Amino acid sequence: MSGPFPAIDRRVARRRFARAARTYAGASRMEAEVASRMLERLDYVKLSPRRILDGGSGPGRDARALTARYAGSQVIALDFSLPMLPRPGLLERLRGRAPLAVCADLAQLPLPEGTIDLAWSNMALHWLNEPLAAFRELQRVLAPEGLLMFSTLGPDTLKELRAAAGERRVHAFLDMHDLGDMLVAAGFSAPVMDMELLSLAYPDPSGLLADLRASGQTCARADRPRGLAGKRFGARLRSALAPHATFEVVYGHAWKAAPRAAEEVKTVRVFKRIP
Repeated sequence: MSGPFPAIDRRVARRRFARAARTYAGASRMEAEVASRMLERLDYVKLSPRRILDGGSGPGRDARALTARYAGSQVIALDFSLPMLPRPGLLERLRGRAPLAVCADLAQLPLPEGTIDLAWSNMALHWLNEPLAAFRELQRVLAPEGLLMFSTLGPDTLKELRAAAGERRVHAFLDMHDLGDMLVAAGFSAPVMDMELLSLAYPDPSGLLADLRASGQTCARADRPRGLAGKRFGARLRSALAPHATFEVVYGHAWKAAPRAAEEVKTVRVFKRIP
């Protein structure tokens, strides 16, 4: 990573997600698709977690899928926006299948050390100014031989919108190699990173902008232009935008080494770029 990275105004981001809490589930198609791909990856991992953390859970879609997958496990749904947290129904609570909702920051987890067997985070890390702090916290709360699995966004994400709206109106995203280096710095063992480019098509550009607003994912850069952009800007933006959006999805997983073997484990970083 070269040069200063554009900071995110976390208070603004939290407010945006709070306003979008009721519409997020219906507008977050990309997050739902990526979650299903992450769940498929768990098919190749032998794991029987007793306690699972869903970091950046939103309304709990992934938390419920993990609860169904690992019967008998306790799932903690954690999000920095209180209105976004899951609100389980009566039947879900009576069956004991409701995730435990916690409002907190991924970089400051209110959890004891070594209490999580699977740390899961789908499309949340790019809302942090310093993902390394979150990786260190996730490494701390993981039990020995616990697994971290995550997805986030890479630099080519929303390149069409960036070209049409301007650099400062769209978030910047870290390269997967930088994220891999952060995993190593946080003390994880044998991190594996890969990426793929996904595209969402819309009948017209207004659909993309509507989904971003409804899911709370509008620009919260600290250096973003302030004030109302105006109708002329909106018209120019919609005319310049293509009716599709590119998302560079970065996947990663890594293990917390057992204490006795921690010094003996050789770190192996595998990077795959998928066209």
